[in-house]
Formats: sequence, C-alpha cells, structure tokens
Amino acid sequence: MVHSMVTTTQTRPWRLSGSTRKATLVVHVVSAVGWLGVDVVLLLLAVTGLTSDDPLTVAACYQAMGVFVVPTLVPAGLICLASGVLLGVGSKYGLLRYWWVATKLVINVVLTVLILVLLRPSVDDVVEIGRQLPGGTLGLDALGQLRTDLLFPPVVSIAALTVATLLSIYKPWGRTPRGRRQG
Repeated sequence: MVHSMVTTTQTRPWRLSGSTRKATLVVHVVSAVGWLGVDVVLLLLAVTGLTSDDPLTVAACYQAMGVFVVPTLVPAGLICLASGVLLGVGSKYGLLRYWWVATKLVINVVLTVLILVLLRPSVDDVVEIGRQLPGGTLGLDALGQLRTDLLFPPVVSIAALTVATLLSIYKPWGRTPRGRRQG
C-alpha cells in the first residue's frame, strides 16, 4: 500500500526582519513625535501671536512659522507616512487588515494633505503680513481672522496624532472585511 502525501504550500507574505522592523518603528515613532512637537510649537506661536499686542513679538511669531513650521511638518508627515506604510506592509498587521491600521493611515494622509493645502497658504499669508508689521506699514488689525484661524490646525493635528497614538497602543476594532478573508 502506497500512501500518497499531498502537501500544500502556502506562501507567507513578505515580512520585515525583526531588526529592520524595529528600525522602521523607531523612524516611525520619532517622526510622529517630531510632528507632534512641531504642532506644539505652532500652537505656542499662534497663541503668542494672538495674545500679544506688541507688533515685534507678533511679527517674530508669524515669521518663525514660515521658517520653521511648514518646512518641518511636511517631511515629518511624509516620513511618518512612508514608515507607517512599510510597517503595515511588512508586518503581521498589514496595511488594510485591521481597522486601527487603516484609520491611522487615513489620519496620516489627511493631515499631510491639510498641511499642504490649507496650512501652508495660511502661513504664507501671515508671514508676509508679519514682515510688514515691524516697520509700521501694517497694524495688527491687518491680520484679521488669520490670528484665530492659525489656532485650529495645531489643535486638530495634536488631537488626531493623539488618537493615532492611542490606536497603536490599544489596537481596537478587530479586522476589516479584507483582513477576515485573508485569515
């Protein structure tokens, strides 16, 4: 009697090695913490610009936004996005297998797009006005609604990045329909 042995081969999806995954995770966490830090600085500059009556202080705050904020937020957001995608694709969690990973991906993409589409033009406007404040060609009233509008982006971003952090820690909601099909 000859026993036929049938073997099934199931290809394991590509995964990052342990050391590469840890290095990528470090890059991801550091870029996210840097992003959060820049948002805190943006919030402090916006609050100082809003509450100060000294044109020199307001001008310095708004000019600092142009020099510091957008040029650091865009790379931080893109590095965080790229490392997050690499971690998702190269780990057991996948990119779209779990709701918490998919939600973090959406948060990152939305915030990065908002930096480019909404924040950068507002900062460009306020920097230009800030350049004209110290010389007296414009008064603080020229800033109008921009002074309060600049509070919104860092508050939203800090809240969203905090949610993303909580999602990473608690990993709620289980698998997506795609994740359930993949097993």
